[in-house]
Amino acid sequence: MSLALPDSEGFSYRENQLYCEDAALGALAERYGTPLYVYSRRAIERAYDAYDSALKGRSAQVCYAVKANSNLAVLDVLARRGAGFDIVSGGELARVLAAGGDASKTVFSGVGKNKTEIEAALTANVACFNVESAAELDRIDAAARQLQLRARVALRVNPDIDAKTHRHISTGLKTNKFGVAYADTLALCRIASTRPALELVGLGCHIGSQITEIAPYVEAADRIIDLVDSLEREKIVLRHIDMGGGLGIRYQNESPPRVSDLIEALLARLDTRGHRSKRVIFEPGRSIVGNAGVLLTRVEYLKPGESKNFAIVDAAMNDLIRPAMYDAWMNVMPIVPRSGGVKRYDVVGPVCESADWLARDRDLAVQPGDLLAIASAGAYAMAMSSNYNSRGRPAEVMVNGSKSHCVRKRETIEELFATESRLP
Repeated sequence: MSLALPDSEGFSYRENQLYCEDAALGALAERYGTPLYVYSRRAIERAYDAYDSALKGRSAQVCYAVKANSNLAVLDVLARRGAGFDIVSGGELARVLAAGGDASKTVFSGVGKNKTEIEAALTANVACFNVESAAELDRIDAAARQLQLRARVALRVNPDIDAKTHRHISTGLKTNKFGVAYADTLALCRIASTRPALELVGLGCHIGSQITEIAPYVEAADRIIDLVDSLEREKIVLRHIDMGGGLGIRYQNESPPRVSDLIEALLARLDTRGHRSKRVIFEPGRSIVGNAGVLLTRVEYLKPGESKNFAIVDAAMNDLIRPAMYDAWMNVMPIVPRSGGVKRYDVVGPVCESADWLARDRDLAVQPGDLLAIASAGAYAMAMSSNYNSRGRPAEVMVNGSKSHCVRKRETIEELFATESRLP
């Protein structure tokens, strides 16, 4: 049974029990119940600071990808740190503003922005729209003219680059729905530059998520710079280049590059190709919050079987869907390790789906009532949770030193159907 911790400064074993900063996770489980998401403020801040430090001395903005973890407390911590935000919906814009985020540091991405969302973003004065199609450009133009405002736009380019990541989170191939086709970009930029209600301010790309190599980023950057050079030869000068996000984290045995190494490589390409003065934007999500969170769950039953042993826990695929959706490996850590009695288990939940599993073939020494931590659950975890099987979503807690704060209360059964009604 491995007790190896993820790459996070927020979690450690002390006196034979697992802590988040200076708070014992077992005590948090007793206080707040399980399943329970727990986040380390220190880990979030230090992960953000890695980007901020690597960009010192440059015109740059780190825009945290809200979709990774949209809890108001997480957004608040990052806003206080000076972060901007990358949003993909009107709901995420509302969250950023509610958390004290700055709309003027917020970029609005996503392929399906509706009229109401565009109008709200224009009124809030977001930094720019990352435009992903000609039809979207027309819709933003019309909304800006109607509101008598000028919309700042940047084209998100699809560079057709394989980031060598899971097919569900690859976003930079021509077969993906994201971005303007590379061959169509210059023509669309020319159109945008002629419209009085639009201000073309940048180009960018996003090639995927959980990327563990620098080379695809550099290749994408070169393709974007080629477009920038072509535009500037036509006297269309842009303010910024958006390098996107997607840097991976270690779940098991991945070896993602350091943030500083990635940024150094990309800035070097800008400098070499004569664009040092350009403002650069990064949109990290997972690499800021992924290893800053865990999901606590309690063992309900041990169920031996002929070919499999099952540890049935109170968390399920509705709480954490990454294993079911991506076949994702996530580390399972005992809160209080036991000595001896190790057996191989599939860790599964109570939801009525064979896909309801959190970990497979794990060597664990556990008994009913024991607490487990699913590591690296700070990103694409609670943000993707649901009420499937009419299960209330977990509570969320933020730890700051020895103090803990409940930043989302557990959903009650009554809240599950509070917005529904019976027929008259």
